[in-house]
Amino acid sequence: MSIVPILEEVIDGKRLSDERALELFNSHDIISIGQTANAIRFRKCPNPIVTYIIDRNINYTNICTSKCLFCAFYKPNGNADAYTLSFEEIDNKVDETKALGGVQILLQGGHHPDYDIQWYEKLVSGIKNRSEIHIHAFSPPEITHIAELSKISIPETIKRLRLAGLDSIPGGGAEILCDRTRDKISPGKCSANEWIEVMRQAHLQGIRTTATMMFGHIETTAERIESLRRLRDLQDETAGFTAFIPWSFQPHNTAMSNVTESGGFDYLKTLAISRLYLDNFDNLQASWVTQGPKVAQLALMFGANDMGSTMIEENVVSAAGVSFRLSEKDIFKLIESAGLAPKRRNMYYELIN
Repeated sequence: MSIVPILEEVIDGKRLSDERALELFNSHDIISIGQTANAIRFRKCPNPIVTYIIDRNINYTNICTSKCLFCAFYKPNGNADAYTLSFEEIDNKVDETKALGGVQILLQGGHHPDYDIQWYEKLVSGIKNRSEIHIHAFSPPEITHIAELSKISIPETIKRLRLAGLDSIPGGGAEILCDRTRDKISPGKCSANEWIEVMRQAHLQGIRTTATMMFGHIETTAERIESLRRLRDLQDETAGFTAFIPWSFQPHNTAMSNVTESGGFDYLKTLAISRLYLDNFDNLQASWVTQGPKVAQLALMFGANDMGSTMIEENVVSAAGVSFRLSEKDIFKLIESAGLAPKRRNMYYELIN
């Protein structure tokens, strides 16, 4: 069955339905899907610009009670390899990031059993009092964990972190926003509805966030679409997401190492369909961290308009045996050799320097 009529409807401005999206996922015509996604990308972002950000991912602790099957990073409390960075160590990493031209710090860590809201307030305010760097921190599962441990509500947790200096919230922990999948691979984490509610409350308080999807494990195609639908529905309601970042599951060193790793074909098709489905998202990010530089460069022709971060530091994906590293110069060359213009940005997709 030809998918051309579906793609023509999208070009004409018709919103992609779940049924139509499923037809695209079942198609092998990745070139037509990619070309349409690229056309929509340039309709939303007419300039031939591809953005990137200089930041650092500080994983402040690997101690976690969640025990997600897909995670190669976490350690139980008391494990010989478990750690929590001191505030002084974190400050030194922030100073180094600024010296390298970084404009943002991404803070993400495990669900530590002992740290309540006061610890996180001290962490954020300590950074903010020393530096005006943008703090992009604490994914929805971390927020729900902090709230539960502190016996306060989600809105109160977000408010207190915001007053301490939190600027925006990353979209991690979404995996697939379907509870059948989440109950199997991350039973200790927040539900799909709780993830959405954290983001809703953040948006209501004026905090912008990103959204993600980790695919290629046990989810069905219909569940990928359900995950996208939940994001699109919330974006219709709040317009609080700045970008969407899909990436494929990396099985090595995890409890799900028997899962066959999703390849570049599936990644590019999923990225392109995401661009077509998420018609209310301006920015889609290419995942060079999981896919490598060449597939990430191809992603710029499949709907992506952003190359993400230079990743001065990254520990979670690398724990799963993936070790792609790109400098700012490398990212610059990848974008330029694709015939596009590289530009630095901040979290709000405002161009800088």
